[in-house]
Amino acid sequence: MDRFRFPDDLVRAQNEWHDTYRALAVPTPRRTLLRRRLLHLSVRIEAHPFWSTSAGTPAARVELRRRAGGERRSDGAA
Repeated sequence: MDRFRFPDDLVRAQNEWHDTYRALAVPTPRRTLLRRRLLHLSVRIEAHPFWSTSAGTPAARVELRRRAGGERRSDGAA
């Protein structure tokens, strides 16, 4: 059983944040667009109502980042 049950939209936003962050590592003329996207997603994640609940602890923030980042790494490794 999962210790943290994150809302789907929050997980999606975190996954998109990781994807956008990785895209910034590749030279592209879209850097400005990607930076703006990263900022937009950062605000969306930070302002999500989940963090106002009792489940929205610092440990939950770390776990959300770990899950979102870890899923992508294991997909790429396969």
